[in-house]
Amino acid sequence: MRKLTIILVMVSIITATLIAQEITGLKVVENVYNRPTGNDQTADLTMSLVNSRGDERVRIINQFLKDFGDIEKKIMFFVSPADVYNTSFMNWSYDEVGKDDDQWIYLPALKRVKRISSDSKSDYFMGSDFTYDDLGDRHPSSDTHKLLREEEIDGEMCYVVESTPKEEEYMYSKTITWIVKDKWIGKKKEFYDEDDELLKTLTVKESVTLKDVIVITISEMHNVQSDHKTIMKLENVQVNTGVSDNKFTERMMKRGM
Repeated sequence: MRKLTIILVMVSIITATLIAQEITGLKVVENVYNRPTGNDQTADLTMSLVNSRGDERVRIINQFLKDFGDIEKKIMFFVSPADVYNTSFMNWSYDEVGKDDDQWIYLPALKRVKRISSDSKSDYFMGSDFTYDDLGDRHPSSDTHKLLREEEIDGEMCYVVESTPKEEEYMYSKTITWIVKDKWIGKKKEFYDEDDELLKTLTVKESVTLKDVIVITISEMHNVQSDHKTIMKLENVQVNTGVSDNKFTERMMKRGM
């Protein structure tokens, strides 16, 4: 009887431990958010816009990213074509809970830097299928996360997480993300509109590992309602090269590369 009691106690302890260690939707998203991205990154970005007829417009961008600890800063300089040459965009994402990203765009025709207001973050960026908000880094605390299931995509097991915004007027009613186990990168993400209808799907096509940092190199955002696509391709990616702090300023946005 005494041995049976000891065994039952041990089983209870093991069960309680396993339950305590059970991963949640929030924990999965936090792991993605906290995944190491290196001290800095530089890359050449090709952004291809493809409409429903298959017509393609291509934009070439130089991109820089740097981690300042509690702030991650990114700046993009448009190189071509001529009609967007010298346009630049800058995003600052904060680790502080409840603090929204700061974003700016420089339009050469106006010769001034314009701050992106919170009301404008649902606008589409430079004719692409990415909104300004999509280009930021959404904090896990902004949504309620539910782990739906586990599912395999392209031979990799993923956690499937449904995220519902706490903000009532947010542009998406929910998102569903397939996140690769142990790598903590999103493999696929579905965005649903205010009527809870599928609006667009983001698919990661390729990624590479540089200096122990996983970098997504090819991704595609497909607006299923308009049948318009935006393909993002990163080339000449470099990690931890010592990008200057001064690269991420309004002055640099006006000056360009």
